[in-house]
Amino acid sequence: MRALITLLVIIYLVGVGVALAPTIKANWSTASAAQFVRSVATELPKALSWPATAYRKIAEKPSAPEKPSAPEKPSAPE
Repeated sequence: MRALITLLVIIYLVGVGVALAPTIKANWSTASAAQFVRSVATELPKALSWPATAYRKIAEKPSAPEKPSAPEKPSAPE
């Protein structure tokens, strides 16, 4: 059980790192330390919620295309 929890924590932290990577790369050598920390702090909530973001992206894109609806039946003559 400990190994499973450890694995989940490691996967979560790697995901946070992947989500923060573009911000860190963009500001690592070009921004001051204060600007770097501010930009990372701004992106941190979005990075910490990466599992929910990934789930929403998957849920919004169904894997199979929707079936076309059947044509309406003609109404009975009056």
